This record gives sequence, C-alpha cells and structure tokens, in this order.
Amino acid sequence: MLSVLRVHLPSDIPIAGCELLPYVLLRRPDTSITTDDVPASSPVDGYHLRCRWYRIQSDKRVAVCSVHPSEAATLQCLGCVKGKLAVAKSYHCSTKCFADAWRHHRVMHTRAACYPQENGAVEDEPHLGHFNLGSAGKLEGGSTGSNVLSNGSVLSNSAQTLVSLDQVGNGDTWYEVGQGKTYTPTADDVGHVLKLECMAVDSVTGIGISAASTVLTSQVIPAPSPTPRRLILVNSIDGPAALEMEGRTAAPGTFTVLSYNVLADLYATSDMYSYCPPWALSWAYRRQNLLREIVNYRADILCLQEVQSDHFEEFFSPELEKHGYAAVYKKKTAELYTGTVYAIDGCATFYRRDRFSLVKKYEVEFNKAAQSLSEALVPSATKKAALSRLLKDNVALIVVLEARESGNTIDGQSASGKRGQLLCVANTHIHANTELKDVKLWQVHTLLKGLEKIAASADIPMLVAGDFNSVPMSAPHSLLATGRVDAAHPDLATDPLGILRPPSKLCHSLPLTSAYSALGRMNGVGPMLDRQRLHMDPSSDEPFFTNCTRDFLGTLDYIFYTDNSLEVESLLELLDEERLRKDTALPSPEWSSDHIALLAEFRWLRVNPENRSGRDSFPSLQREGGRLRT
Repeated sequence: MLSVLRVHLPSDIPIAGCELLPYVLLRRPDTSITTDDVPASSPVDGYHLRCRWYRIQSDKRVAVCSVHPSEAATLQCLGCVKGKLAVAKSYHCSTKCFADAWRHHRVMHTRAACYPQENGAVEDEPHLGHFNLGSAGKLEGGSTGSNVLSNGSVLSNSAQTLVSLDQVGNGDTWYEVGQGKTYTPTADDVGHVLKLECMAVDSVTGIGISAASTVLTSQVIPAPSPTPRRLILVNSIDGPAALEMEGRTAAPGTFTVLSYNVLADLYATSDMYSYCPPWALSWAYRRQNLLREIVNYRADILCLQEVQSDHFEEFFSPELEKHGYAAVYKKKTAELYTGTVYAIDGCATFYRRDRFSLVKKYEVEFNKAAQSLSEALVPSATKKAALSRLLKDNVALIVVLEARESGNTIDGQSASGKRGQLLCVANTHIHANTELKDVKLWQVHTLLKGLEKIAASADIPMLVAGDFNSVPMSAPHSLLATGRVDAAHPDLATDPLGILRPPSKLCHSLPLTSAYSALGRMNGVGPMLDRQRLHMDPSSDEPFFTNCTRDFLGTLDYIFYTDNSLEVESLLELLDEERLRKDTALPSPEWSSDHIALLAEFRWLRVNPENRSGRDSFPSLQREGGRLRT
C-alpha cells in the first residue's frame, strides 16, 4: 500500500502570496521511498495521495506587527491612521518595538505631511504623547511634557498616539481553503493558522487507508513590502524634484537602467545570515518580493547579478517575459554544492522588447583570460601559482542593443526607416575576496580593455554596471571613474604575480562617469536634496552604501556611463541606514537582498546615423597570449 512516512514544511511561518511546498515522504507499494507526488490522476497500484489545506479562523481581531511581522500586534499608531497611511504600517507588537522604530516611523509621518496628495490630508505630525521611556526601555504613562528617549532624541508633546488592540472571543472555525500538495496563502489567511492534512486513499472508494498526517503552521503573515522609492530628477530646469515610479512614462529620448545583485539562494543560508528570520531567507518569499520590486521600477534595461541558473530558467526569464522583457544570461564557470544539489549563479541582462533589440552578445570568462595570462609566465611554478590565484569563476556579460523605432522612440526617427541608436551594456560581478585586491583590479582592467575594443569599432554609448565588490576610492573604482590608477595607490602593494606592473598600463580611454555622482554635482536646496546628500560620501561622490549586512555597510555597486554620449536625467533615491537597520535583521525582511537596487535614467546627447555598425562588424573578444585580438 501507499503510506505517508513524513510531512513537514520548509518554514513554519507562511507568508501571504508565497507558495507553500511541503516535503512529503512516501513509501510506495513496492516499498521504495519517494518524495514525488502521487495525485489522483496518476494512482499507484490503486492508491493516491490526498492533501487538503485548512484555515483555523478565530473570532479574534487579526493584526500583525509592521516591524516584526511574525509577531501579533498589540499597539497601533493613531498618527498613521489620521495621516491616512497604510494601516498595516501602524501596528507594533510592543511599546519597545515602537520606540526602537520611532526614527524611521517619524520619517513616514514627515513624508505624509510633505506629500499629502499621496495619503490624503495629514494633521500635525504626531508623537509619543502620554508616554515616557522608562529605565527598563518600556513606554510608560507619564507627564504630558516632552518625552526623551535614551538616545537623546525628543518626542514632542501631543495627544496619545498609541492604542491597545483588544482581542476578544475564543471561538474557532475551520475552513477548507485548498486541495493538492501546494497552497498559496491569501490575504484572507493573514493572522490565522493553517493546517495541512495528507492521507493515502483508495482511488476507487476514496476512503483513507491510514490515519492522516498533519502539520500546523504559525499564523500567516502579510508579505512585507518596502516603502516605494522615488526618482530624483538631477537634470531639470526647474531644479531637483522627486517623482513617483508608479504610472510614470519615459520621456522621449530617454531610457532607464537598473543594476541589482539579487542574492542567489545558494548564498542565502542561515549560517551566512543567522540574524535574518528563516522565513525571510526562503526562496519562495524572496522571489515574489524580488519580482514585485523589479517590475515596479519599470526599467528598460535590467542588469541582475547572482541570478541562480535554475531560477533564471524557471522563474526570472518566464516571469519577466510576461512583462515584456527579453533576456541574455551568462553563468559562472564552476558550480557550488549547496548541501543537496549543485547550483551556479551568473549575470542576467534583460531589456524591453518594445524598446530594444539584441545586436551582439559577448560572454567574458575571466578564467579563460587567466589561463591565457598564465601561459606567458615562466617558470611552470609561477604558472601554477597564477592559476591558483586568478581562477575565480567570475564573468561579465556584454550586449550591444539597438533602439527600436516606435511612437516613443529613443532616437526620434520613428518613420525614417533608419536603424536605431546603438548602446553597449556591460553587466558584471567581480570577485569578492577582500584579500585579492590584485585579482579584482585585473578583472576590471580586463573587462575595460574588451570594451575599448568595441568602442574602437563603433562610436557607441556605453554602460558598465554591476557588483564590483570594490569600495569607492579603491583601485578598481579609480580605474573605472578616472581612467587610471595612481602608481602610489595602496592597492597596488598587493601584486604577488606582478600582473599589475607597470602601473602605467592600468588605464583606459573610455570617458566613464559614475551615474550616482550626479547627485553630488547637483545645484539647489530643499529637504529632498538635503536628505539625498546625507546618503552621499562627499569625498567620492558615491552613495555611503549599496550593501548592508550585520558586519559590513558600504558601496560595492555602480552604474558607469560614457559622459560624452549620455547624460543622467534622474536617479532612484537612496536608502538611509536607519531604514535598513530598524530591526535586528539585516537586510530588513522588507528587502530581499543584502544589496539595494540602483537605477539611472539617461538621455542620449547625440545620435550617430552615419555610424551604424552591422551585426558582423563588432570585434571578437577572444584572448591570445594575454592580449585581446579580433
């Protein structure tokens, strides 16, 4: 007979909108063990597996904490209610939770006051009136004077802004909500416990042949969603301004590019991110959050890093295709064992089919360049050491795109019959080991030399985006941003193979500029611009951080562009550290990666109708003897 041996769920905390796929271990009639489903449509020896899902619904009022969504809410901020902000963001599980999150919470109130059209009329900004922060870190009823937190910040006087959520009644009702092995919780399930019931049944009679195996979940939580980020206009005659992403259409002559390290599932382990809730690390949750975030940015070109190969085929490519994107993918050159299967990640570049078409693709494997370089080294012991140090499996993906002519064309030649403007986009993920400064610099230099070959064949605008695993002012960043590396740069001291000598060879001729440095060059005043400048490092004109973990906060991701052919129109606003560090979990469960997305809108400065390279006129980027050749 068919029998159920074991049933369990990857996480006991289900999330609305995220599919639940249980692990069900079966013994088949031939005594073999399997985890494959045995549905009624394909019975085995007259038996099949029946799975049913139930919601255990009580008559208690359901609300979950906006900061800790796995905890029930006990307090609500009346300021959010009065300001007509999202009700879900007004709930907190304790007074300490609200006090700890106050700095971030106050920003929401301020923004609602500044932009009332987004949320409706907003009254005076509320504060924690009638509560004092006691020595034990708890809010206590107290005087009506100003309240001072332990960190010295002052919460001004006002009417009481926290109310208790009374939960009454204890009746439970069971609802069958799904049949089949998998189930996706809905908004109706939020705050309620789910039960999975698995049973082997006789396919003829439909009667169970053994007791049901059951699993109870914790309460379903809503999928956290980050506060939408706006576009900051940096090249407007009216001065700096902020625009909402939703409903925005691209202006003629512009296009947008997104760069985002999405954190491959094979790296999102509890060992690596022990401070992050397991449910927030699960791929079922993260993939839905990532897709929602990426699609909402509405970018014309997506440069994604750490895209797992199976997730590209099964999720990213088909899902983004529904939103009008075509895809090119390059995976790394070595798989990693995840404990259950071998997996590999890589770089994926997506582009809107109605805006661009693919002309040429280059796949850059730094391992092949390393092998060519090692062949030029003697003696053989040096070759072995070079390969050991340089073979790191990193890759880059370069595509040449052609702007499609349409009603909202980029080059304005909608009815001319001419070919559209060309654009070269490089997407890369440079090696991460902080001790291998020479390898990082060598990989970046190798990529730039390849791009120089393309630039020599056609006068073509270029973008270089990705996770460079290099902080501002490091040698790789200096090479990208200034075209050279100073001979006295401290990073050049790490060069055991002598591959960086002489320093004078570490240069390139591409007029590259970092897109986000445009924020540092902006003129004007105002709270919006002032807030953005707080997130910029004035010494490098780069964001203070694009990567946030428990042990590291810094900038590793960039979008560079050729400033003689493109101009930055707008940039996706930067996040503040407090917004990500509002919980002990870093990254915050609202976000699905330890990196933040960067997005830039560009305007073409010129069109080159007489310089249209054909599909076969671009150079090969093969290497021979350590040199690029056509």
